[in-house]
Amino acid sequence: MAATRAVAARAVAAVLSGRSLSDALPPLLAGLPARDRGLAQELAYGVLREFEPLAFIADGLVKSRPKPAEVFALLLVGLYQLLHTRVPEHAAVHATVEAAAGLKARRMGGLVNGVLRGFMRERDARLGQLDKADPAVRHALPGWLWKRLVKDWPAEHEAAAEALRQHPPMTLRVNGAKTDRGAYLARLGAAGIEAGPTRHAPLGITLTRAMPVDRLPGFAEGEVSVQDEAAQLCAAILDLHQGQRVLDACAAPGGKTLALLERQPGLAMLALDGDAQRLERVRENLARAGLSAETVAADAGEPETWWDGKAFDLILLDAPCSATGVIRRHPDIKRLRRPEDIAALAGQQDRLLDALWPLLAPGGQMLYMTCSILREENDLRVAAFLVRQAEVMERPIEADWGRALPHGRQILPGEDGMDGFYYCLLEKSA
Repeated sequence: MAATRAVAARAVAAVLSGRSLSDALPPLLAGLPARDRGLAQELAYGVLREFEPLAFIADGLVKSRPKPAEVFALLLVGLYQLLHTRVPEHAAVHATVEAAAGLKARRMGGLVNGVLRGFMRERDARLGQLDKADPAVRHALPGWLWKRLVKDWPAEHEAAAEALRQHPPMTLRVNGAKTDRGAYLARLGAAGIEAGPTRHAPLGITLTRAMPVDRLPGFAEGEVSVQDEAAQLCAAILDLHQGQRVLDACAAPGGKTLALLERQPGLAMLALDGDAQRLERVRENLARAGLSAETVAADAGEPETWWDGKAFDLILLDAPCSATGVIRRHPDIKRLRRPEDIAALAGQQDRLLDALWPLLAPGGQMLYMTCSILREENDLRVAAFLVRQAEVMERPIEADWGRALPHGRQILPGEDGMDGFYYCLLEKSA
């Protein structure tokens, strides 16, 4: 079991060096027996979810952070087990100390043992110090992000921060062209899989426990896809009709492309993405669902390289963003994102809005959306766009989810079990 802790530590250290967890973890897991991969993944994700409190405790138990970074990450793996898992203390300490050898740092095993046993002796005092730490540390967020939450959401920041450190639910979207939600829930029940309907998305289902997709009835046949409820809401916002020309401007991995085509298969859909490799995921998902769309790998902000000159009736702009609304699914975002990134992302969002708006037909609509909870990327971007563009009208989104902002609607993380998400519907003057 020491190898499991070593893999988790290597994955955390890779994130601390700037790699994404989705890039670093899979090849490491491949080297473990299948029975150990779940624990290694839980430890890596858990440490990154709880990084700030764990690092605060670890820093209080050492004179300076040990090197290499994998050893410090191993300390956090050990503390996470003692605080957040049911692994017996003696087993957690023993396996974590042994993992130092797997990291080619056997001489650091004594330090790891001393730190973990020191925490066990002083647990109450150390947790008491954590209770008095900076609010950002207590809420497991980088300081800059905590400050932005406080500024943007004065009444909701604590609840949003706590939601970001929870395990996310696994949510499905039923393909309404092939089955209905009630029938699929019955199939899940017959298969012994506990699940229930989502509150807002009419085709959404939330599983009681996450599971591999190959265990889901009908998944390979395209009867169901994995998609958070907040992301599913885009299809219900739009008025879809046969023959409409639709652009999904940042389409990968294809969840929204499929959701629209499942609702209205007669759309003339162009799925565009700047990442050719991720666009292949869109094609795979389309094939699984038995749907068709044109797919193009190109920069949405440079229409002259891919647009055929025919105006679109609908444009979905799921803009590149900080992804702060989905931190609970991707806790490495807290380590990878920097405060200066937000202004750069806002510039990219402005660029895409300005580049794509001329492609919209008179009377056509653009749905601007992000998985961010920062207003600089959301309603403030729309406000700035409305100043630059004279021929745009905002269409209010009437809904019982999220909250109305000066422009658009915002869902905060954890609200009705959803991820953080922003929507704004814009219409071009006829």
